[in-house]
Amino acid sequence: MKLKPHIMELPRVIDPRGNLSVIESDIQVPFKIERAYWIYDVPGGMFRNGHAFRTQHELIVALSGSFDVVLDDGSGEQRFHMARSYYGLYVPPMTWRKLDNFSTNSVVLVLSNTKYDAADYIEDYEDYKRQICQ
Repeated sequence: MKLKPHIMELPRVIDPRGNLSVIESDIQVPFKIERAYWIYDVPGGMFRNGHAFRTQHELIVALSGSFDVVLDDGSGEQRFHMARSYYGLYVPPMTWRKLDNFSTNSVVLVLSNTKYDAADYIEDYEDYKRQICQ
């Protein structure tokens, strides 16, 4: 059964000195984490062009600020507003995704189950639509 995109609440420890959240491979996320990367210094209101991955699973977290993730699995778009560091958005393979509506000083954390592989990217939306219809 293919997992669907969904918001996952991450564990958090509330403390007057500052809160703490944690993400562990195969515990809070449904995959082994092989890579982490982050997106930052995106000017407020800007966007990041879309793409999909053939095999990569992702968990997207708003570490700071806010942004929207727009997902399309071929049956229509879903928009997720990310603004809390204790929520992660699970994105399964073969899901087109784009990020937009960035607030100033946003930081996006992306956890992946694969190491970087340029061949895993689908960067043309029409090509993506052809592949999901096969």
